[in-house]
Amino acid sequence: MSQPMTLTLARSAPRTTQIVGSLLIAALLVLPFLALLPSTHPLAVSTWMLTLVGKILCYAVVAVALDLVWGYAGMLSLGHGIFFALGGYAMGMYLMRQAAGDGLPAFMSFLSWSELPWFWWGTQHFAWALVLIVTIPGLLALVFGWFAFRSKIKGVYFSIMTQALTYAGMLLFFRNETGFGGNNGFTGFTTLLGFSVTATTTRIALFIATVMLLLLALGTGYALAKSKFGRILTAVRDAENRLTFCGYDPRGFKLLVWTLSAVLCGLAGALYVPQVGIINPGEMSPTNSIEAAIWVALGGRGTLVGPVIGAALVNGAKSFFTVAMPEYWQLFLGLIFIAVTLFLPRGVFGLLRKGEK
Repeated sequence: MSQPMTLTLARSAPRTTQIVGSLLIAALLVLPFLALLPSTHPLAVSTWMLTLVGKILCYAVVAVALDLVWGYAGMLSLGHGIFFALGGYAMGMYLMRQAAGDGLPAFMSFLSWSELPWFWWGTQHFAWALVLIVTIPGLLALVFGWFAFRSKIKGVYFSIMTQALTYAGMLLFFRNETGFGGNNGFTGFTTLLGFSVTATTTRIALFIATVMLLLLALGTGYALAKSKFGRILTAVRDAENRLTFCGYDPRGFKLLVWTLSAVLCGLAGALYVPQVGIINPGEMSPTNSIEAAIWVALGGRGTLVGPVIGAALVNGAKSFFTVAMPEYWQLFLGLIFIAVTLFLPRGVFGLLRKGEK
């Protein structure tokens, strides 16, 4: 009688990770309201801290998006930075038009341009900017993925191609004549939907929107992972040839999750820009995409929550090192990757699961 009761209690008891996850979500939802407290209050949170956490949450969305294609479908992308940056540039175009009013954006006036390029048309409307945020990264991923998967490119060759894609995008956006601000990118934002970008209430709204996007990304990921689609994705990762012999065409499944991942990155980039206040071609640097892979590896591939933990740990450490010891940050990042490869093949989340057993 005692054994079944013990088993029932064990099954009904919440897991440690579920408790930690619930506490983190509660803390993230409470955090923005603490920013409304007077600065003298012991629980008050500064706008700077709110912005820092919001930026890290944007990176966490990218980590979840990368986990969908790498952790579940087995496709290591080293070019997700371009999707993140394209979403950011689409939002930046809207913000630059809002700051310029009826005139041209500041960098166009500096370059003596007389009129807006055609691809800037309609960017003064938030609805059109939102369409660009979703469709531009999605279309690029769709076209790139269609050719790559049709050619059966995978493994290290796929990783190299994605890295080349983001590097080519960075070089293109560095040029002044492309109409995206060149090396300086976009900055000097003033309003968003008529509200001041620097206002505390606007920062709180952006933070809450970022939390909602992260929850949406996690919810979508879990729904896919538990469905038949998710099981096919893991089959693509573990035995793609055998899956083909069973009558499935893996190209369509890979293309769908690849495009979805790019759209999530675009949305994360769009929320990142007004919080940080700048977007430039440096966001497309291959180094940023490699860092995203480290977030996923450190947190734990194929877990969804693990990459969120990895993004928080790495970017939290980056915020510390770039202030205290900036010259050692790259060395520390390399050591993290080596340590994870040698000692944490399942990441930090794997340790938590192991502790529960």
